[in-house]
Amino acid sequence: MSEQQGRYTAGELASRLGGRLEGCGEVIVSGVNALEEATAEQITFIANARHARRWGSSGAGSAVVSEGLEPAGHDPERRALIYVADAELASAELLGMFAEPEVVPEEGVHAMAWVDETAVLGRGVRIGPHVSVDREAVVGAGVVLHAGVRLYARVEVGSGSVLHANCVVRQGCRLGRDVILHQNVSIGADGFGYRPGPGGRGLVKMPHIGTVVIEDGVEIGANSCVDRAKFGATVIGAGTKVDNLVQIAHNCRVGRETVIAGQTGLAGSVELGDGVRLGGDVAVAEHVRVGDGASVGGKSGLAKDVPAGESWLGYPGLRGMETLRIWAALRKLPGMVKRGSEDRSGKGG
Repeated sequence: MSEQQGRYTAGELASRLGGRLEGCGEVIVSGVNALEEATAEQITFIANARHARRWGSSGAGSAVVSEGLEPAGHDPERRALIYVADAELASAELLGMFAEPEVVPEEGVHAMAWVDETAVLGRGVRIGPHVSVDREAVVGAGVVLHAGVRLYARVEVGSGSVLHANCVVRQGCRLGRDVILHQNVSIGADGFGYRPGPGGRGLVKMPHIGTVVIEDGVEIGANSCVDRAKFGATVIGAGTKVDNLVQIAHNCRVGRETVIAGQTGLAGSVELGDGVRLGGDVAVAEHVRVGDGASVGGKSGLAKDVPAGESWLGYPGLRGMETLRIWAALRKLPGMVKRGSEDRSGKGG
């Protein structure tokens, strides 16, 4: 089958994925879908025992399966299984094979864009309509700026980076190579800093004269914000991935290869180590430090430091097992109250 047609045989896909084929290698695959929704020409994924039990009732003609699982009801005469070490990881390559090419601006500067004469543009840049690139900005080779992007003065964008529609990068901020900013990301807004005015009347705005440094390979989801430092730099380490609707406040320092899920908020001067995992809707108080490799469950609130490698959970955040014991005790509380009330009224005996 021609790969240009977006159609493969199961055998071809097994070869591409380095997997072990079980069943019919001539099954045609023209797309990817969920286990319950896939049709005969679509491939799906079986990454856990629950999915494996439902294979027999799926309409999919083929599946990528994690080694060690045994999909029920497999018919090797008409269907195909491709066994790999990790089906979830293999899905990244497979989905890329079937993805439509992303539409990007034509190479060069669109007629409806504005680039200051002092800005420096690298080779092969693609600058879409209604983009503005202010004075002394530096845009590296192969950078893509989609419609409506705003680069303030002295911004630096490293080669190969992609900024989607309506992103704003404020003055003096620096983005490394291969950074991806999804639509409406804000980099370098003033930090949220106010103090009571003289005599306690009004609020005095604290100037934020620092910057933001986004290192190589960082990806930041739609509508997220990274605020500039009061002084020095707010830093996002190389390879870190930030979900949609995340707030990272002034002077935070986020380590390398860290993952931050949606609706999480980091207050000022928070430090996250390398390889940290924050679940959705986590709130981290100012100056808290989370050590390398630590993980924090969704909807947790951190008011004190988390040691490296530990898993914390809850509101307020505590070590995971401690939180689970508290939750177990709380489930018993209504019965304990009822029994205490009965004992006091004399109805218990």
